[in-house]
Order: sequence, then C-alpha cells, then structure tokens
Amino acid sequence: MNTDTKKLQEQTLFNITWPLLIELTLHMGMGIMATLMLGHYSDDAASGVGVANQLLNIFILVFTVTSIGATVLISQNIGAQQLQKARQLSRSVFGLNFWFGIIIAAIVFIFGEQLLHLFDIHGKVFDYGLLFVRICGASLFLESLSLALSAVLRSHGHTKESMIVTVIMDLISICGNILATTGIFGLPITGVAGVAWAMVAARTFAVIALIYFVYKRLYLKLKVHDLFNAKKEDIKALLSIGIPSAGESLSYQLSQLVITGFVVAIGTSALAARIYLLNLSMICYLFTLAIAQGTQLLVARYIGAKQFDRALRRGIQTLKIAMCASLVASFILAMVGSPVLKIFTDNPEIIAIGLPVLWAIVMIEPGRAMNIVLMNSLKSAGDVRFPVVIGIISMWGIAVALSYILGIHFGLGLLGIWIAQGVDEWFRGSFALRRWLGKPWERKTENVKLRKLKTS
Repeated sequence: MNTDTKKLQEQTLFNITWPLLIELTLHMGMGIMATLMLGHYSDDAASGVGVANQLLNIFILVFTVTSIGATVLISQNIGAQQLQKARQLSRSVFGLNFWFGIIIAAIVFIFGEQLLHLFDIHGKVFDYGLLFVRICGASLFLESLSLALSAVLRSHGHTKESMIVTVIMDLISICGNILATTGIFGLPITGVAGVAWAMVAARTFAVIALIYFVYKRLYLKLKVHDLFNAKKEDIKALLSIGIPSAGESLSYQLSQLVITGFVVAIGTSALAARIYLLNLSMICYLFTLAIAQGTQLLVARYIGAKQFDRALRRGIQTLKIAMCASLVASFILAMVGSPVLKIFTDNPEIIAIGLPVLWAIVMIEPGRAMNIVLMNSLKSAGDVRFPVVIGIISMWGIAVALSYILGIHFGLGLLGIWIAQGVDEWFRGSFALRRWLGKPWERKTENVKLRKLKTS
C-alpha cells in the first residue's frame, strides 16, 4: 500500500466530516439568508423563489446521477489501491456533467414558464418564480460542473477545499442579496433579479476555484478533450450507481411537488409558512447530512478494501450520533420557535401555522437521520436499488397519500402534511436499518458467485 493510499484509508470520520459540516452549513445558510432577505422584501417574492428552487432542484438531480456514482466508485477504487482508475473516473465524470449541464440549462431556460405552471401558482408569486427560474436556470451547467468537481475532491479526501469554495460562494451571494434587497449605498433595489444574478456569480466563481484545486491537490489537469473522451465503461459504471441513487431523490422531489400543490390549495399563508419551515428544518438535519456524507466516503473505501466488519460498525456508530444530534437540534428549535419565525416574517397568520409544525419536526428528525445515514451507507456498499424501491413505495404510498388525507380531507393543514412526511421518514429509515444489519455486501458476493457458476 503506497503512502497516499494508506493516508486516505486511515482518515477519521471527524477529519472528513468537519469541513463537510461547515460547507453544508454555509450552503444552506446561503438559501436561508436569501429567503430571509426576500421575506422582508416581500412574502410573495420569498414564496415564488422557494417554489422556483423546488423546480430547479429536480433538474439538479440529473447532475447528482454522475456525482453520486463518482463519489462511490472513486472511493472504492482508492480503497482497492486503484489510484489510476480513480483519476480516469474523475476525468469521465467531468466530461459527462458538462454535457448534462448544457442540455438541462437549455431545457429550463426555454420551457421554464410551462414547467412553473405545474405548481399552480399565480400573480406575483408566479412572476417572481419565473424571473428566478429564467436567470438561475441558464446557469445550471455551472452547478453541474461544480457538483462533479466537488465529488472528485471529496472522494480523494480533500473536503477542506470544497469548504473554502463554499465560504467564498456564500460571501458573494450574501453581498449580492444585500445589494439587491436593501438599497444600501443608494443603489436601486433589484429584488429577485439581483438575488438570482448573485447566485450566478457565486456559481461561476465555484467552478473556476474547484478546477484550480483539482489541479493543485490532485495534479489532475482537466482539458477540453476530456469533455469528449469519457470512457464508455466509466459512463456505464457511473450511471449504474448514479441512476438508481438519484432515482430515490427524484421520487422525493416529485412527491414534494405534489405535496406543494396540496399546500397551495390550503392557502398562500400556508405556502409561505412551508417555505420558511423547510429552511428551518434544514438546521435540524444539517449535522446528519455532513456525517452521513463522511460515512459514505469511508464505507466505500472499506468496501473497496474488503473491510466489511469495519464498514458495518461505522454505519451503526454514525446512526446513533446522527439520531441524537437531530433530536436535540429540533427540540431546541421548537423551544425558540416563535422568535425564530418572526425573523422571517411578521405575519401573525404564518407564525400561527408554523409553530405547531415545529413541534412535529421534533418527532420527525430522528427518523430522517436514520433514513439519510443508512441509505447513503447502502449506496456505498453497492446496494443501490433498494433505496429506490422502498423510497417510491413510501414517498407516494405514505407521504403523498397521507398528506392529502390528513392535510386536506381531515383539515389538519400544514401540520397534517408534516406528520405524513414524518411517517414516511420513519418507515424508510426502519427498512434501511434492517437492510444494513443484513450485511448487503454478502448478498452481492453471493450473486457474483452464482453468476460465475452459471457461466462455467
């Protein structure tokens, strides 16, 4: 085992996770700050941009197909000491995401109005949403490249660099948001348009900086011909992991679209409350996301090195930490719910709708933590189809169906919808725990042996 490989193998979860936590905190903070500033500018603007972001997030999932596959495959190859193969995969994912980004950006820019109509929003909310979609949608190819480059850096153990890029991205975005919504220094208030262009500037910086770090840390110079020379076997391997993995996220986003439609039917105050609460709930599972991503990298390396017992223990240890952290965070948030909501809006109707939901979040977040940690670990172990199957069944059979029953039919409104989503999170998390304890890599090994016997 060479020195670089040994160093990567012995990285601790803490060393990998703390930069990820800071990066995710700042990334989410950028969204929360934008929502906060737009909320003071106009509740309609905050709602429109919130809905627009839901639409854009669906298309961003296309880019995560390859970045998820890259994270798992590069980490597994590093664990198996196949460093040259890991570098080849890095070039392939860069080229693939470039073309995905160009295609998706064109689709969103051309058909943004028709796509936004699917949310059944009207008036100023729709106008603000469309403006944001048009500007940010055209820059989605930059998001595609940054996701690929971040995956390459993280898989090689360089999580600090992604964190540094995110810090500066946040500064660019926040400064742009302040200029757009406050009229500071006598500048004109540009509102949603200014916020959107600040996001474009931040994404542009991120791509340039990440390309620099890939070259500086990995000595990997990405060239124009890499955009056209992605290896067929790499594309097949990336998609075989990425498509099922992203399929779970896609199902989630589509189910959220339907649920947003239910919220729109309840009323504009409920929609605004949902946008603010979604931003606040991110705080509760922020640590979970970071530690789950760090665990995903480690588990993939352990699987590549055939250290299966070590992978099993890592998943369970992370699960315990994440569930406790999310429970504490959500409880603290519920305790200070009213002052926190007043930071976003002074509308008493929105605050009254949001307060009961904050207490429901306390019961939901430990289940979400179980779901996030173990589903990520299963993907690293190569068990990529199970999360999709159980996800589709639960998200649509429980989250969507129960949201309508509780929120609309029984009139519980936004609280009923959040309870339904909590049941979905606990259901999927419980199945993921059972699957993880069943050691999915053993099932995969047995399947390989059976195929060899059939062909011999």
